[in-house]
This record gives sequence, C-alpha cells and structure tokens, in this order.
Amino acid sequence: MADDTLEEREWIFKRFDDNGDGKVSAAELAKNLKTLGCVSDEQIQRMMTKLDTDGDGYISFQEFTDFYNANRLLMKDVARFL
Repeated sequence: MADDTLEEREWIFKRFDDNGDGKVSAAELAKNLKTLGCVSDEQIQRMMTKLDTDGDGYISFQEFTDFYNANRLLMKDVARFL
C-alpha cells in the first residue's frame, strides 16, 4: 500500500466498519481494538470522545481521516496489525 493514500485510509476504515454502513460505532471500535490487544472500556470511550467530533455516536470517514492525518505514525502502526 502506498503511503498516506485515500486507498489506505479507506482500507483501514473498512476494517473497523464491520457492518459496512460507512461509520464506526463504539461497539465496532471496541471489538476491533480488543482483537489487537488489551483495551479497556474506558479507553474505548475516550477514543470515541476524541474521534467523534460531531457527537453523533459514530466515527465517520471524515472524522477518521482527520484523526489519521493528525496521527500518521500511529495509524501506520495500527495498519500493520490489521
């Protein structure tokens, strides 16, 4: 995968969007992060609060992209485990 491409962001996002509805719920985030390692419910809630900038209870692709762009190295690490 090429670095920092739309294709890469879409691929990572789709790995978290289990039901394919174009948004990531707290349950989807928790399920996928827990398969990557030990993550507490409190950590999931903090992540949702940080990522869900419009407060609708879901992480949209735009919200994910904003986080991705601000945290490229972290997202590269996450992608390695998906």
